[in-house]
Amino acid sequence: MPHFFDHLVDEFNLPLQNPVLVFSLILFIILISPILLRRFNIPGIIVLIISGVVVGPNGLNLLARNSAVDLFSTIGLLYIMFIAGLELDMAEFKANRNKSLVFGFLTFILPLGVGYPVCYYLLGYDFNASFLTASMFATHTLVAYPIVSRLGIANNQAVAVTVGGTILTDTAVLILLAVITGAKNGGLTQSFWITLGISLLIFSAIMFFLIPRIAEWFFRKLEGEKHSHYIFVLSVVFFAAFLAEVAGVEPIIGAFVAGLALNSLIPHSSALMNRIEFIGNALFIPFFLISVGMLVDVSVIFKGPMALIIAGALTVVAIFGKWLAAFTTQLIFKYSTAQRQLIFGLSSAHAAATLAVILVGYNADILDENILNGTIILILITCVVSSFATEKAAKQIVLLSENELLREATPGGDTEHILLPIANINNFEKLLDFSILIKDRKSRNPISILSVVPNDEEAELNIIKAKNSMATFVNHASAAETNVQFIATIDHNVASGIARTSIEVMSDIIILGWPRRAGVIDRIFGEKIYSIIESADKTAFVCDFLQPLAIHKRMLIAAPPLSERENGFELWFIKMVKLSQELSIPIIYFCNPTTEWAVRTLLKRWQMNIPLEFVTFTNWADFSALSDTVRVDDLFVFASARKGSVSHLAILDNLPFKMQRYFGNISKVLIYPHQNGLRSGKGFKPISAGPMNVGNSTVSKLRESFNKLFSRKSGDRNP
Repeated sequence: MPHFFDHLVDEFNLPLQNPVLVFSLILFIILISPILLRRFNIPGIIVLIISGVVVGPNGLNLLARNSAVDLFSTIGLLYIMFIAGLELDMAEFKANRNKSLVFGFLTFILPLGVGYPVCYYLLGYDFNASFLTASMFATHTLVAYPIVSRLGIANNQAVAVTVGGTILTDTAVLILLAVITGAKNGGLTQSFWITLGISLLIFSAIMFFLIPRIAEWFFRKLEGEKHSHYIFVLSVVFFAAFLAEVAGVEPIIGAFVAGLALNSLIPHSSALMNRIEFIGNALFIPFFLISVGMLVDVSVIFKGPMALIIAGALTVVAIFGKWLAAFTTQLIFKYSTAQRQLIFGLSSAHAAATLAVILVGYNADILDENILNGTIILILITCVVSSFATEKAAKQIVLLSENELLREATPGGDTEHILLPIANINNFEKLLDFSILIKDRKSRNPISILSVVPNDEEAELNIIKAKNSMATFVNHASAAETNVQFIATIDHNVASGIARTSIEVMSDIIILGWPRRAGVIDRIFGEKIYSIIESADKTAFVCDFLQPLAIHKRMLIAAPPLSERENGFELWFIKMVKLSQELSIPIIYFCNPTTEWAVRTLLKRWQMNIPLEFVTFTNWADFSALSDTVRVDDLFVFASARKGSVSHLAILDNLPFKMQRYFGNISKVLIYPHQNGLRSGKGFKPISAGPMNVGNSTVSKLRESFNKLFSRKSGDRNP
């Protein structure tokens, strides 16, 4: 028994050494500290940093900065930079790349210009020390980015500009660090510049040309291995960080570039994206924030007036320099006050890159202990200021931004309801992914998966089988945090069951699988899909995805004349724009000038920045000519119409089979927009139950044809 107590006491010697106990303590901190201080409206980021101060070697000494803590801290930092690159709206970034360049220049040169005189003249340091410390002011770490991501404003222009500026200024500072240390060691030679340039060129070629092709091949060949996708992505992140270090820059640059390289292959609403964000925000990023707090030594402010003066001067200069850059950016681009505060909040936190610069300078004997201690205090204060400023500005933008008001005005909104009938379970997952990507995130309704089973003696057994087969797909949707409900209904006729259920659940959209090749009987009596489309006034998407959605490179939309006059035009166009944004692919729109003007008007009203190109096309009698411009990795979208609608063209009847002939190896979507009148009682034609899969209207037409035929013959015999 004494041996047991001695062993127990040894386990709790400070700092804790047992890795299981250390990991447990950190998990408890991540779990409990935000909950305890949430009532005080303190951002969770600050709570985690302060927790690190308390339990760290300069606080209660419960934890030491050992190799395990350093490893998880590094993973968390790389994760922050990777998610920033992954969530970056590439269309918004490309549209505002000049603004990012301007902000990157301002947030680099202004803190540097303010900091150098302070260090050189006020604090009395030499040129190398003053210049290196001033360059530290130019860096910033996206510590507060999880706040922006959580509040759903990562696609705001101010965020895109700040993230773009971050990578530019941090890259410039870290390259500058390599130059200063090279000059200190006497190694700033011609070979140094050549080596640095070639290594960065090779790194860029690998990340932007080789990695995306490998990732595309991997996602296509192992489409069903969902867990392997996450492991592959994580491997790319750390491999990119290693390559960046080999190239002569910091690993955080590699992680950000990895996010950019995989951006178009990981849709923002996908299950894979949800897994990446969940694990990062739940584990790795909090580890990093706690480790930042463990670096802080509050006692340095009591080591004499010089330490306090240096810490205060560094902190004031760091905050003022970033505020000045944000203010100047606001004046140049006429941003709102909330956007300026958001830019300042995101760019004012100093952590990873700052610490890298100072530690390298300290180890090279360029900087002294006062600068090191002052920087630690600076990290704590700027992270606190950054978190509060970002949280306040982000909430203002969520409530007041024009983008939010526009999203509320779009069709569907919080009442949108998508109905997804299941026909072929082998290709169903792609249809479910499509539904998840186009679903309005504000909608309170789940995606309804419908199975229509025959009304016979085995109906109950068939319902049970259908529910069991749906379990996998419900879990798949849950991984993307999308609500799904399963509906099983009994009907003699599948088309009738789908049309009836769409009315019962008040769905806005029906997503259908592509009709397979028709046999003789089907051609006589009609396809089920036409019965569904003609019997319900819903916007219908008929989809044929031949490869994973993320693999597509372009979206080609063909819209006949007057398609903009259909009632459901805005709804389906919004969904295609959303899909384009999720997949980060451009849209090429084939239409006449009138439709082009209508689309441009909508885009201007919604203030959407998407890569969109218009091509004038008028030969709809020979729309197969479009096949010459379509590539295998394109997504071809055709806006058709129901009979009797304003944009219906008789030459486009039987369109699915015509498209299959000319675009058989291309992923395609056929759209039938919403049309008023079918459900009001005047035009709605419910399909009667029967042993055969035949619509009532089709039988009537056949009966009329036979009656006319026989009456004509009878008339010939009896003039």
